[in-house]
Amino acid sequence: MFERTGWSWFFALLLLFGGGAAAWAQVTPAEVTQLHLERTDEGVLLSAAVRFELPQAVDDALAKGIPMFFVAEATILRDRWYWYDKRVAHAERHMRLAFQPLTRRWRLQVSSSPIGNSGLVLGQMFDSRDEALAAVQRVSRWRIAESGEVDAEAVHNVDFRFRLDVSQLPRPFQIGAVGQADWTILATRTQRLVIEQAK
Repeated sequence: MFERTGWSWFFALLLLFGGGAAAWAQVTPAEVTQLHLERTDEGVLLSAAVRFELPQAVDDALAKGIPMFFVAEATILRDRWYWYDKRVAHAERHMRLAFQPLTRRWRLQVSSSPIGNSGLVLGQMFDSRDEALAAVQRVSRWRIAESGEVDAEAVHNVDFRFRLDVSQLPRPFQIGAVGQADWTILATRTQRLVIEQAK
């Protein structure tokens, strides 16, 4: 039992640090290239596009069948001149991207809460890595607040954040990935929420 556990740790760490100096190579920064907000009768809707390249360590882990977890977060803050801005709404979009070696296809699951390994969340299948990654990198008309949560007479800003969530990786990977630049994907942007209603 100990020997099996020891080898599991060894191979996990080998995968993390196998590139040696290459594992610490420069990482292409993530960027929110588009962010569109609108208020409708349905509520506040957010559409966004995020651009990033997968770090080599993340790409290698995916190719070996280890799922990666991404999180998009949106927080609506109401301006207050007399105190800190007030948080009036918060929404999260959790994405689990996995390569299935037997079928050579990619599966993307999306949920408003963290996705476990139960597989109960419905997902979408893709034939290629690029198609699956493109779906991860775009958000379309995501409702981040109910219409009644945002006061039409007040000024609001929306903080949008997109990141790779290493806390959901298998434990051996978490230990090696935390704090490593090669396992960091993070993009943020703040934008004013326009008051007028969308037609």
